[in-house]
Amino acid sequence: MSVRSKKKEASFDVIVVGGGMTGMCAAIASARHGAKTALVQERPVFGGNASSEIRMHICGASANMVKPNAEETGILREILLENKRVNDYYNYSVWDRVLFTAIREQENLSMFLNTTMHDVETEGHRITAIHCYQMTTEIEWTLRAPVFCDCTGNGTLGFMAGMPFRTGSEGKAEYHEPHAPEQPDQHRMGNTLLFKAVDRGHPVAFVPPKGSYTFTEEQLRYRKHADAKPLFGVLEAENKADPILDNVDNTTKDMVFDAYCLDYGYWWIELTGEKADIIEEYEDIRDELIKCVYGVWDHIKNGGDHGAQNFDLEWVGMLPGVRESRRMEGEYMLNENDLLENRVFDDAVAYGGWPVDNHVEHGLLDFDKMPSEIYAFNGLYTIPYRSYVAKDMDNLFIGGRSMGASKLAMASSRVMGTCAVGGQAVGTAAALCKKYGCTPHEVEAHMKELQQMLLKDDCYIPGYKNEDPADLARAAQVSAGSEKQPAANVINGVARTVGRNENCWQSDGLAGDNGVLSLKWDAPHTLRQVRLTFDPNLCSSIKITLSSKRIAEQVPGVPPELVRDYDVELLKDGQVLASRSVRGNYQRLNVLNFDACDCDEVRLHVLATNGIADARVYEVRAYEQAD
Repeated sequence: MSVRSKKKEASFDVIVVGGGMTGMCAAIASARHGAKTALVQERPVFGGNASSEIRMHICGASANMVKPNAEETGILREILLENKRVNDYYNYSVWDRVLFTAIREQENLSMFLNTTMHDVETEGHRITAIHCYQMTTEIEWTLRAPVFCDCTGNGTLGFMAGMPFRTGSEGKAEYHEPHAPEQPDQHRMGNTLLFKAVDRGHPVAFVPPKGSYTFTEEQLRYRKHADAKPLFGVLEAENKADPILDNVDNTTKDMVFDAYCLDYGYWWIELTGEKADIIEEYEDIRDELIKCVYGVWDHIKNGGDHGAQNFDLEWVGMLPGVRESRRMEGEYMLNENDLLENRVFDDAVAYGGWPVDNHVEHGLLDFDKMPSEIYAFNGLYTIPYRSYVAKDMDNLFIGGRSMGASKLAMASSRVMGTCAVGGQAVGTAAALCKKYGCTPHEVEAHMKELQQMLLKDDCYIPGYKNEDPADLARAAQVSAGSEKQPAANVINGVARTVGRNENCWQSDGLAGDNGVLSLKWDAPHTLRQVRLTFDPNLCSSIKITLSSKRIAEQVPGVPPELVRDYDVELLKDGQVLASRSVRGNYQRLNVLNFDACDCDEVRLHVLATNGIADARVYEVRAYEQAD
């Protein structure tokens, strides 16, 4: 009997494999800059570790708001703000829809959900095609493109193409990293299953499923798991000295227990497996994690008073989240020294700030250790473009946690916020490959253009500012009806608060002309686009999360600092030639396109915000050409 198979082919300018936050941002950026793009995702939903299947909240450079004004912007912020508008009760089904819609509605972008890449075609050092199977349609796809982006997390595309990769830790001699082991090793961070519990308002019994493990209070003494218990469990309760706790700094203690809440757990239910290849062992680790999750919950419910009498399991994940597997070799390998020194690279395209957060070798089974070794540092570091370019492949970008980085650097750069802004940089660079008919390596000749494109698209690169020669606003004379912060800040090139520099125009209320901002030129210009960057309060979290602690840190609804209602007018000699009215805005970056208009003034009139009394505007740009 012959087996019939449906085979199809398609060609694109850019193919992104992996639909987590990295791949999503890469694909959207590529498509927005004119490249016909495909996004291949083996799961039925987008978001990766942030999706409804795993439900880890997105962390980034702010280290859960410890570092002021370090939150990521760009496409990630746009998606999070859309979610905040429609999903005030942190519903993961709604979140899935937000992510799906962001991809589905993007022009130039084709999505392949439930589609697994199983083979790669290469010619020399180039990838020419990938072979995929879409489970739901039973179609075998051959997808071709001149440029590929590996956003799989595991570096699967690069691995299948024969690219060199690393696992485990580099020895101290390679990069002279202060926290590297003396000799290379194969220690790796593990996989985790999360759960959600709810307070039913009355006692709820729990019967552990067959096969669940049993844990004691002594085994979990370094893992916070009890409501109204001392910070470090039985040892502190009994006032016993402990050499491990004595040698752990307060930053580590704070971060290990900072996200703790009884109803959302636990990142430390983590296993690394027993074999050399953690990817090959994924299914076995999942099976063990299921026993561990229910065993920990059994201990919380039935192993003494943990304040959980009324709590009931509502959801337990079945798809473990992955922290570490392969790291592909990039043109440059980011290392711990770059992080600790807050290095600003000449080819910087992204940034991070999460501490070096290196989980213990055996995860939960290392009962005699804190679950993570955390090395905090002040400030932010940049990530060079070269770390996203495959070393030995001519047409491959590597994004996300498998980018070119040492183990210790990856221990920081692996968090999803950092991966997402790196993804946007990769996608933007991939579109430049189409524009110039060049390879990822050759984009380095267009580095300033790439950096300015990212800044224009509301990304942040520490140490860089708007120097776009096409931005006519930079040469305008700026004035305002009122100023608590100078109006001229909107053209100073930095679109967020940095240190003590607010870098925004803030009005003194909105009455009368107080909310009016004007940019004038001595001679008329032909304008087709005005770009406005408002303040969403980058010191306030808007993440989707199951954690009651993280939910309590957020304000309901759209950030009140955001401008809500406003008018933009294009004028010549004081006469209005064109105008746009926006009502109900909830986004930070607003892009307004006009028919070609010869004008000598752009006037913004802020009528209302989403809550605060003053208008706060970080940047105004004006262009002769619309994107």
